Amino acid sequence: MAKRLIPSLNRVLVEKIVPPSKTSAGILLPEKSSKQLNSGRVVAVGPGTRDREGNLMAVCVKEGDTVLLPEYGGTQVKLVDKEYHLYRDEDILGTLHD
Repeated sequence: MAKRLIPSLNRVLVEKIVPPSKTSAGILLPEKSSKQLNSGRVVAVGPGTRDREGNLMAVCVKEGDTVLLPEYGGTQVKLVDKEYHLYRDEDILGTLHD
């Protein structure tokens, strides 16, 4: 049975996007040419936090979004041989769109 992590409060579970190291023809790419933005795909989001009046402030990203991440930060989490990172909603720099 696979475990599913539901983040608490305003936390977001992200799977980092790793740039390809080979082309579709099998040619190895040097590290410099494969450097991309520090981005990831949102896997799960928490319900949000409450303000002073008790109103729920929802997280501003949703599952499936591609987000821009800070260079440092986040908490590494390993679930079923996959590596994820937990970030606070306010630490995510933005969403990426095509």
